Amino acid sequence: MTKDLTGRRIAFLVADEGTERVELRDPWQAALDAGATPVLVSPRPGKVDLFDHLDRAAQWDVDEPLSAADPDRFDALVLPGGVANPDKLRTVPEAVAFVRRFVEAGKPVAAICHGPWTLIETGTLDGRTLTSWPSLQTDLRNAGATWVDQEVVVCTSRPSSLVTSRKPDDLKAFCEAYLERIP
Repeated sequence: MTKDLTGRRIAFLVADEGTERVELRDPWQAALDAGATPVLVSPRPGKVDLFDHLDRAAQWDVDEPLSAADPDRFDALVLPGGVANPDKLRTVPEAVAFVRRFVEAGKPVAAICHGPWTLIETGTLDGRTLTSWPSLQTDLRNAGATWVDQEVVVCTSRPSSLVTSRKPDDLKAFCEAYLERIP
């Protein structure tokens, strides 16, 4: 049975291109199925380009430009992966500040695959345990985190829960875990 999240708003932060389509689509649908309102936030208004690995696959409408998005109006944050998406986001100071505000406010943050790259830039991972796509393990360790190779990791060592997964094959467990952490 899916947790009832009616009335909850979940921000999905993505760059203008490079998001892995399935890593946005499946957590988004899981939020809808639970009664939550998912909101696509991006540094640029308009549309974002989603990818299937390295191939452009679809476009998705931005609901709120990052400049107008206020973390106080959301209950949780999801950071989908794709290689280019978090690599672009981590170079946008406003995006990093947006993510940091969720962590500092103690709100759940969920990141899959390469999504933790953006979390690294927040400087909030010291002592946390996460998973990710394997190529990020050195980056996460250098940020002070412990990296483990598991389907899903829920780190509750601080007020903000961090939910991380390695890859699209982990999406079912990822979606269940991140939805469970939303108050």
